[in-house]
Amino acid sequence: MFDPKTNRFPYTEITDKHYLEIHKDRGYVFDSSYPYIDKSGWFRFKQKMVRILLNVVVFPVATIRLGLKIEGRENIKKYKDVLDDGVISVCNHVHMWDYLAVMKAIRPYKSNLLAWDKNINGENGTLIRLVGGIPIPEKSVAGQKAFLKTLSGLLNEDHGWLHIYAEGSMWEYYQPIRPFKRGASMIAVSNDKPVIPLGFSYREPNWIRKNIFRQIAVFTIHVGEPIYPDKDLKPKEREKDLTVRANKAVCSLVGIDPDKNIYEPVFDDSKRIDYYTDTYGVGYKGSR
Repeated sequence: MFDPKTNRFPYTEITDKHYLEIHKDRGYVFDSSYPYIDKSGWFRFKQKMVRILLNVVVFPVATIRLGLKIEGRENIKKYKDVLDDGVISVCNHVHMWDYLAVMKAIRPYKSNLLAWDKNINGENGTLIRLVGGIPIPEKSVAGQKAFLKTLSGLLNEDHGWLHIYAEGSMWEYYQPIRPFKRGASMIAVSNDKPVIPLGFSYREPNWIRKNIFRQIAVFTIHVGEPIYPDKDLKPKEREKDLTVRANKAVCSLVGIDPDKNIYEPVFDDSKRIDYYTDTYGVGYKGSR
């Protein structure tokens, strides 16, 4: 069975901190004038070309590379009326290529993705933008206002799909579900949109993948059912409640009993990474 304790990844002491190094800064400033969603004709043309490339080449390659299986796609059809009105999805972030799996799992829907601003400024920034990346402005209050207005337009006017890695950063092959930050629920509550939980679980690789390609694990992505904000609660409590329920839903999807989870969702308040890593396997039903 896949055991994350054998990994050598430099997981950090803070549960939402990035550990990958970005080697380039293209100098973009994410303020009120930045086009968080570029609607120019040339950019949209390039996105269409990238979409063709994704369907013809990238998705098949990524499926083989990740050993990808998709479970729960019937929910895409079952809740079509809900999804057509605008939706937010949340997911654990466990591989450089996992957004490719997300895009494949939710087809025919096309998602936009909230991205770390340093990634947009980094060496892969152009590609991230072309697959729907929207930088999160961290240093500009005016930029944050423009950013939130853009997201509101995406969800309410364009009835789009917004994907958010609610843990806040990528930790490769990390098995527990880390605490969710409250941003996804804040956006869902303020725009009165449901949250679709997605989750990656791991399977043991076969002999060839393990011994020749040195793969640690292969992936299954699970598509859950929509979760709605509780309108009987006040907005702040509504956000907190939705954060907890979304976190527990992802736990359930990947085989972790949310009532016996290794932590309570604390909105990333805890700095004690040992609280998470010293209790691997508690409530874990096994790799699926």
